[in-house]
Amino acid sequence: MIARIAQAALLMTAAAHAAPPLTTIQDVLYKADGTRFNGIVVVGWNSFEAPDTSNITTQSVTVKVTDGNLRVQLVPTTATTPPVYYAVKYNSDGKVQFQETWAVPPSSRPVRVRDVRVANSGAVQADTGSAAPVQESDVSGLVSDLAARPVKGAGFAAGRALFANQQGALEAVAGSPADCVRVDGSAGPCGGGIAGTAFVDGETPAGIVDGNNRAFTLVSAPDPAGSLALYRNGILLKAVQDFALADRAVTFTAAMTPQPGDTLLAGYRVAVDASQTPQPYPEVLCSGTGAATSSASPTSLAVCAVPAGKISAGDRVEIRYDLEHQGTAAEFHFEVVWGATTIAARDAAAGDARLSGRAEAGLHGAGAAVSWQSWGTVLPFAAAAASASDSFTNGINIGFSGQVGAAGGDSLLLRNFTVIRFP
Repeated sequence: MIARIAQAALLMTAAAHAAPPLTTIQDVLYKADGTRFNGIVVVGWNSFEAPDTSNITTQSVTVKVTDGNLRVQLVPTTATTPPVYYAVKYNSDGKVQFQETWAVPPSSRPVRVRDVRVANSGAVQADTGSAAPVQESDVSGLVSDLAARPVKGAGFAAGRALFANQQGALEAVAGSPADCVRVDGSAGPCGGGIAGTAFVDGETPAGIVDGNNRAFTLVSAPDPAGSLALYRNGILLKAVQDFALADRAVTFTAAMTPQPGDTLLAGYRVAVDASQTPQPYPEVLCSGTGAATSSASPTSLAVCAVPAGKISAGDRVEIRYDLEHQGTAAEFHFEVVWGATTIAARDAAAGDARLSGRAEAGLHGAGAAVSWQSWGTVLPFAAAAASASDSFTNGINIGFSGQVGAAGGDSLLLRNFTVIRFP
């Protein structure tokens, strides 16, 4: 007898905590022009007691409608005392299109909107002002439309002429109010024009020739683009079939990836503007990722081979690098070598996880004035200046090397390096 009473109590408790029954409203919504509705439907209600005595609190629910398909489950309201109605707002294109009232009957099968729509109930609709705000993703096509529009760049300024930079962002044109703006976004004194054409011959595109790198850079943008004559080991390459050109960037196809020992030469035309003095571009001589070492002996991590004729007296070469120390058992040592001269060297403790540095070489007739600075996770900032007498007339190698302590397990990785020439 006691067991039966306990079972009955458990059943009553389960019934008291059961969720109220729901009716499914499912339909396909169209607009008057025959196209399907896309947007959201916000259904709001005031507090009421469901037919099964469940207490329903004031709230709202937002239902996304895609390609006209609407599906939502709600507590029936036609059997409540007094009758309760749902306030329904249809939102599309970022604004409320129309509103209506629903009275939901109990049903074990899905019902359509026409089965719950109330033509004119006279009831006070629930306040849905507390409903969640409309999200951009809820409005059909809004995210893609916003992505397609131009955005402000870092150099945007109000009240200035604008041009689109390489990323498509809007930048302000620099210049005086009396200048004229050209189609490339540059500005200069009005009245100037194209004075003629300059020819570039025998230029070596900047980039690492290692059998993997396919991206190289020219000093200037060929004008017209079809004037570029690109040679690999003396063989003229074909645009599109062998390489692609975008402004100053040359990208080889996978089948034509330059291999170690290859010689690349470029010739092209550039337009000379009479109103401006041509300014040389900084040139990336080398860039890439380096190797790793776990050896206690000095090991080469990367080499930037600068060819003959690429740099000359008066140029400045900037070297940037970042290293990663993997492990905490051993200290490590790192060097940057200009020809045969060590121009930067640091010893770091086992706790240094990162090391970054910069080095510069100011070229002159007798060699180069060099300087460096570096710092690490624990390693303090340090800088120094010196000189190097290495000749660069026939080209020069810039090397990166490192080693770790005798304690096993640690490694040193050259994450990234870049060598830039400033004319």
